[in-house]
Amino acid sequence: MIDDVIKAIAQMVAPPLRAVLWKSIGLALALIVVAGVALDRFIVWLLGAGSASVETALGPNAHWPAGALAWFLSVAAGLGIIVGSVFLMPAVTAFVASFFADRIADEVEHEHYPADAPGKALPLPRAVVEGGRTALLAVAVYLVAVPFLLFAGFGALIFFVATAWLLSREYFDLAAMRFRSPDEAKALRKRNATRVFIAGLFIAAFVSIPVVNLATPLFAMALMVHLYKRVGGPRLVARQ
Repeated sequence: MIDDVIKAIAQMVAPPLRAVLWKSIGLALALIVVAGVALDRFIVWLLGAGSASVETALGPNAHWPAGALAWFLSVAAGLGIIVGSVFLMPAVTAFVASFFADRIADEVEHEHYPADAPGKALPLPRAVVEGGRTALLAVAVYLVAVPFLLFAGFGALIFFVATAWLLSREYFDLAAMRFRSPDEAKALRKRNATRVFIAGLFIAAFVSIPVVNLATPLFAMALMVHLYKRVGGPRLVARQ
């Protein structure tokens, strides 16, 4: 596993994948910015509506307290957006990966497994559905984990384990479905659940590093291609 991790890190900065790296980073940043702006606009509207309601309910003397409360909440909301962007990064990179998974896998297979038949590209709509489903599930799980952040880092542990579980599933399936049907790919993942999850721990560690985590799709996809080759071996199926 460590050897596969080293190979994945080395290859994601190699010349053949540099264009994919920059495109992946650009798309991830764009999605984070859009999500941040949308959340900021919603919070500003909510604070404005809340201040107006407080003043209406308590009268004109409540103007200063209402303004002070709105200012405090706006600062807290701004910090929340920054923290939220960190929590959203695994979900964002999961979605981004769906657009570049096959290009990354092609390069890894060409570089390290030239004697094997290359995998067949997963249809983009299917890849996007897989990435979108993982992203939505990630957001749901993280919302559940947020309240536990108050309990001495227990929430951070839940967040880390959930990230490992979610991302390991998606990236392994994307790698395996280049050679097998979706049902076979998922069955193979379940038979090797422990090894897939351990690989997911490395992905979760990678995605927890600020800035570097923008390259998660390259690292994670390369790692899972190596893992698939170890546990599944090549087996091509016709695309439906």
